[in-house]
Amino acid sequence: MDGQIRRSAYEVALAQYDEAVALMNLPDDVVEFMRYPKRELTVNFPVRMDNGHIRMFTGFRVHHTTVRGPTKGGIRYHPEVTLEETRALAMWMTWKCALMNLPYGGAKGGVIVDPYTLSDEELCRLTRRYATEISILMSPEGDIPAPDVGTNPQVMAWIMDTYSMHRGYSVPAVVTGKPVQIGGSHGRYDATGLGVMFMAREAMKRLNMPIQGATVAVQGFGNVGSFAAHYMHLQGAKVIAVSDVRGGIYNPHGLDIPALERYVKETRTVVGFPGADAITNAELLELPCDVLIPAALEGQITRENAPRVKARIIAEGANGPTTPNADKILQDKGVFVIPDILCNAGGVTVSYFEWVQSLQSFFWSEQDVKRQLERLMVDSFNAVMHEAETRKLPLRMAAYTVAIGRVAEAIILRGVYP
Repeated sequence: MDGQIRRSAYEVALAQYDEAVALMNLPDDVVEFMRYPKRELTVNFPVRMDNGHIRMFTGFRVHHTTVRGPTKGGIRYHPEVTLEETRALAMWMTWKCALMNLPYGGAKGGVIVDPYTLSDEELCRLTRRYATEISILMSPEGDIPAPDVGTNPQVMAWIMDTYSMHRGYSVPAVVTGKPVQIGGSHGRYDATGLGVMFMAREAMKRLNMPIQGATVAVQGFGNVGSFAAHYMHLQGAKVIAVSDVRGGIYNPHGLDIPALERYVKETRTVVGFPGADAITNAELLELPCDVLIPAALEGQITRENAPRVKARIIAEGANGPTTPNADKILQDKGVFVIPDILCNAGGVTVSYFEWVQSLQSFFWSEQDVKRQLERLMVDSFNAVMHEAETRKLPLRMAAYTVAIGRVAEAIILRGVYP
């Protein structure tokens, strides 16, 4: 069904959930409980443009569950944001937080907008109005937003300031991913990409593949993909291809990643980088390589292109980049797929560190942050591998059964109010 009629992200999330709970011995009512988001908020709000005209925008905030703690999840600014996608991302955040053993439930938010078409002033006004609209759900104890596609530390700073103005005092713990100067954490900005490298490295150890000289292709050169490429390059891997929304570049002998980072800073795209051939995003996914890192949007590897994927390892930097039908094809081919809820959990893990630091007003060094991140991610990787080997499960299902089991246990222990 993901070929010509592509499943929605929420249909994929539910399909993965149903497949996992079928492997578990959970009460039917608990299984039903976890299928539904706890609450969903849709807001329609006005923003004054620089030309003086008022333009209406639509945004969302979804909480999947609160049984393990406050909800945690990013805010996405993208023209294709939908309530269904937001619902799926909130559910995936629940499993990701549980898998990393963080005291959070999953949330996600978004605004239907192309942020690159707005001036900084317009983006600031949009952010402050959206933050005001969803502030009925936000709090350090209840719901803590973070950056996602199309948002960044500056957007988080505006959200924190808006919330703080409403409260009458500064509340840094209400968001994570904010600048260090106002209570953010060292190591947060590159945490997701760094975590992807940690997981790819651990997978390569399992397969007895040296990381030195290994070939890597990265789809998406935003916050996650650029840092994943950066850290793989630092480990001695050969990044042969990268792409962004405008297209991709390829050099079988390896790209000069530091030079590419400078080029992207100047041009805002990888397209046209000297010494590389132009390729499409679709072609990048099918390149011969040791490690493929899909770090763009969901639904990229499908039943149609999965048979042509040649990578030995897929490290899912994006949320939901592989459809369930593609999963089965990759499994039959023997591809080592590191599932998204494990592979890209570095961001939410360091967000947790940031939240703790903001609550305590006691801050860690970047070395401490990265050391703790590596420890937690390697521990989670080993837990998933143990589950997979003990129960003879694919890695995705192993990750899901561990995560879902932890949420189910919390539901059973807490009971149902009243």
